[in-house]
Amino acid sequence: MPKTAVRPPPPPGTSAAGADHGTTIALVQSTSLTMLVQQALERMILAGDLAAGAKLNEAAIAETLGVSRGPVREAFRALEESGLVRLEKNRGVFVRQISVEEADEIYEVRMLLDEWAGRTLAQAATPEQVRALGGLVDRMVKAAAKNDVDLYYHLNLELHDTLVAFAGNAKLLETYRRLVKELSLFRREALAQGGTMPVSTREHRHIIDRIAAGDVEGAGAALRAHVGASRERMHKARGATHGNAADARRHLAVIAAKRQR
Repeated sequence: MPKTAVRPPPPPGTSAAGADHGTTIALVQSTSLTMLVQQALERMILAGDLAAGAKLNEAAIAETLGVSRGPVREAFRALEESGLVRLEKNRGVFVRQISVEEADEIYEVRMLLDEWAGRTLAQAATPEQVRALGGLVDRMVKAAAKNDVDLYYHLNLELHDTLVAFAGNAKLLETYRRLVKELSLFRREALAQGGTMPVSTREHRHIIDRIAAGDVEGAGAALRAHVGASRERMHKARGATHGNAADARRHLAVIAAKRQR
């Protein structure tokens, strides 16, 4: 006769069904708490409250957020997967630092993704979607007029995220959001430059006009050019031109080649 698995008895006064239900609730609560911790840490990283390169203390964060260390530990793992922190064995958890060279590579990928989204939307955008995008640009104009960098920054993120979401490819949107998070600190610096927000707003307005007109080539080209201009603004904000960054990469390549000889 086959053996039957024996389930331990539920606590006194609790039915087996009740014990199962309690376990499910505990699991949901634990998962939800981890997600809340992850979201809180992500907000702090993207806002710059937790600076690039900073070491994250598990115990201190748990105390600050009023949770146990378990959800913090799980949140660290999730943030590593999303590219915002790095876990170093025997050293701890650190907010990721992205080099200018890596930022350049991310911008190059973004050019392709944004261009595709622009071309796709120009073919299929509904009037409601165009109005929603136009409304975001209107809000960006007002934020730029007030020189409200923080509001403009968040509206800028929302506009681009909405553009890609409207394109209807969930996998592309997932990849895009990760890239945007990795670039967040670079982009905030660039937008803070004097005169940058009005220029950026004009570029966004042109993009939406091309999408509304059903101009597939024009919408794709406008988005690609906008991302390229954002990259140049990033270099300017960090005291370097794109050409200097390319020269630096070539210089490093020459050094690496010499070491291999």
